[in-house]
Amino acid sequence: MKFYYSKKLSLFPELLHAFTTKESGNLAFHVQDDEISVQENHSILAKELRYEKNSLVHMKQIHSDIVHIVKDEDFDTPPTCDALVTNRPNTPLMVMVADCSPILFYDHEKKVIAVAHAGRQGAFKNIVKNVLDKMQTEFSSDPKDIYVSVGASIGVCCYEVGGEIYDEAREKGFEYAMQKRGESFYLDVGAILLKQLLSCGIKKENIEFCNDCSCCKAESYYSYRGEGQTGRFAGVISLTQ
Repeated sequence: MKFYYSKKLSLFPELLHAFTTKESGNLAFHVQDDEISVQENHSILAKELRYEKNSLVHMKQIHSDIVHIVKDEDFDTPPTCDALVTNRPNTPLMVMVADCSPILFYDHEKKVIAVAHAGRQGAFKNIVKNVLDKMQTEFSSDPKDIYVSVGASIGVCCYEVGGEIYDEAREKGFEYAMQKRGESFYLDVGAILLKQLLSCGIKKENIEFCNDCSCCKAESYYSYRGEGQTGRFAGVISLTQ
């Protein structure tokens, strides 16, 4: 399996984390892939990253701004949401993507982790603010103590959108994240996420973005825009103590 790691999150020995790639295999059960194959990919991933497969919590993602605090029942039934938060040790959290942004959060003082799935809708709904609000209200996190790593996602180079999305972006104050080339509009989701993170009090030096475009590099990442029906790569994070 091939992974890549966050330089920021790698500073903390109590953290287990990784972003998977296409070489890691598809990790999603809802994309008409062979279930046995997907289970095997999860087993290999768990072995490689040294966590118990049955301890993993992932989500039924719906492009919402819903943030869920991990509960006991989530180990058997994935919650319907687009972000997870926990302070439980040895409880890996997973976010799956194929062009959307996989985001990993870590509060190194309160020992709280989170993952979020942020595509256009998640960014427009400011899911990162909801995650950070939940970390503060439920676990007393201070934004200045939180590190954020954003994995590979579709870049403004490839994310062409229609005029109705451009109009919506303008209405929501996101015109700065739009580019017009000829008669076409392109959206920079990462620019929105960065501004939202900074607005929430996350220090710039604690934020890291992978610059890979999942569509440009569809040989390395699953890309819904580039391939249509496809698998999912993932971000994983866990507290080991």
